[in-house]
Amino acid sequence: MGEVRFTTDTQDERDAGVWIDGSYAGYVKELKGDRKVMLPAGEHELSIRQAGYKELTKKIIVEPDQAQTIAVHLEQDSKAIFPGGDAAELRLDIQPKRAAVYLDGGYMGHGGDFGGRFHSMLVAPGKHQLKVELEGYQSYQTEITAGANQKSRMSIVLQKTDAASGK
Repeated sequence: MGEVRFTTDTQDERDAGVWIDGSYAGYVKELKGDRKVMLPAGEHELSIRQAGYKELTKKIIVEPDQAQTIAVHLEQDSKAIFPGGDAAELRLDIQPKRAAVYLDGGYMGHGGDFGGRFHSMLVAPGKHQLKVELEGYQSYQTEITAGANQKSRMSIVLQKTDAASGK
């Protein structure tokens, strides 16, 4: 096994989601300590995503008993679409907070980004697909209808899968 570490310069980069070989691993700033990334030796694909930025994808070679550091530098996506002045405000209370949140198939952030007193997601009016997922938990998916300037709140608790819960 080898270790993968991350360095960043900005808060958006620290909050970016990390996928390893197609599976969501968590967000950059949490992948250390007891959540550090340990991978089997060999080639792996890392994808780092953040709303409003271009996806960063890298192939890495992991060497046994070695640590390597990946510098995360995200480039703003000039094609990103942001909701207008009539956006709806959606506050999400998601457990676990580290779960990945998608809107209409695009990664928006992790659960902790959209709950609490000062955090919410701005959504263009209309119908949208909301999905929340985390490895070891059952995914949650629903269709929401956002009204112009509407404020709403949702609570989502992901249930552990049988393999993750030890049943």
